[in-house]
Amino acid sequence: MNNQESLSKVPEATLVFWIIKILATTLGETGGDAVSMSMHLGYLVGTGIFAGVFLAAVIAQTRARRFHPVVYWTTIIATTTVGTTLADFADRSLGIGYAGGASLLFTLLMASLFIWYRTLGTVSINSISSPTAELFYWVTIMFSQTLGTALGDWTADSAGLGYEGGALLFSALLLLVVAAYYRTQISRTFLFWTAFILTRPLGAVVGDFMDKPIHSGGLAMSRFTASAALLLLISASIALSRQRPARVAH
Repeated sequence: MNNQESLSKVPEATLVFWIIKILATTLGETGGDAVSMSMHLGYLVGTGIFAGVFLAAVIAQTRARRFHPVVYWTTIIATTTVGTTLADFADRSLGIGYAGGASLLFTLLMASLFIWYRTLGTVSINSISSPTAELFYWVTIMFSQTLGTALGDWTADSAGLGYEGGALLFSALLLLVVAAYYRTQISRTFLFWTAFILTRPLGAVVGDFMDKPIHSGGLAMSRFTASAALLLLISASIALSRQRPARVAH
């Protein structure tokens, strides 16, 4: 097998990867709210729009023969936006509530990881080398992004921590994951998915902090302005970094 065939279509989980991931999840919150709330289209219509974008992005990603940073991160952003509107639709429009929505989505996420593991024997990002693995990967990511929105809203609103408190909480939990990575022998795959899940509620509360009114504890930025600024930062990070595809474990 040659070197190109030994590479995945997902990037290595480096510091740049996590920076872009947090920016993308924050954009998912501001962008999702911009369409569903600022444009007054509602959560259901917003979910339909972003679901279409997500499906198109996944098709492009799975058909690609090698790692393309722009295609990959476009798909990630699509999962965050559809996750935002879908979680808001379930929590608010269907009346499930933040706790109920988070519980349901956590169950779906765990089921996705379990079925993926039972089918392929691993859920490591170093195993994303087949269409089946890619499908599981993106379904799992979509559930994790949706769960993160519900967790972020529950922490900031229902739990009463506010946006700053929520951001501090999830930042502290991520620091614990980093410490576990360097100080323990805990499964790297477990730590990756834990960090991946936690970055989403962090992005959710930061996104809400940026665009919510001052009297609600936010900065009162326009959702469109915040989204444009985040998209610019993501584009610059992708353009200036040299992301490498993860190597497939054999």
